[in-house]
Amino acid sequence: MIGLLQRVSHASVVVDGATVGAIDAGLMVLVCAEKGDSEREADALLTKLLGYRVFSDEAGKMNRSVTDTNGALLLVPQFTLAADTRSGTRPSFSPAASPDEGRRLFDYFVRQARERHGKVETGQFGADMKVSLTNDGPVTIWLRVDPVVVSR
Repeated sequence: MIGLLQRVSHASVVVDGATVGAIDAGLMVLVCAEKGDSEREADALLTKLLGYRVFSDEAGKMNRSVTDTNGALLLVPQFTLAADTRSGTRPSFSPAASPDEGRRLFDYFVRQARERHGKVETGQFGADMKVSLTNDGPVTIWLRVDPVVVSR
């Protein structure tokens, strides 16, 4: 699974003119399930992003996580993070999970995030979303958890 996290002072998602999710200080995370991903990868990505130290401590160093700061999460589904751009000028999205599997894993990811972290808002899977944010820093970090390959 892939998570593109951005430290924000504000972020929101609008669908058909209505705000479906909005946060103040915290992380806006674009989330993508790839083929072969399961709950294991979703759990690992969530653990990583909840503990990732991208917020400043008293000395100004990035030593605090979204959990430490009690910041909010805005989780936005975005299959295009799985784009294969190795050739040509048009991306291939074949590495992305199927829409049904992507939705299932995103919904699972959101449920787990809400159980582990109090402030969670979301975008809307499959919708034409208008995402706005004020990137704080800017701080943008790409996290990826590869599927576990089981050999037979």
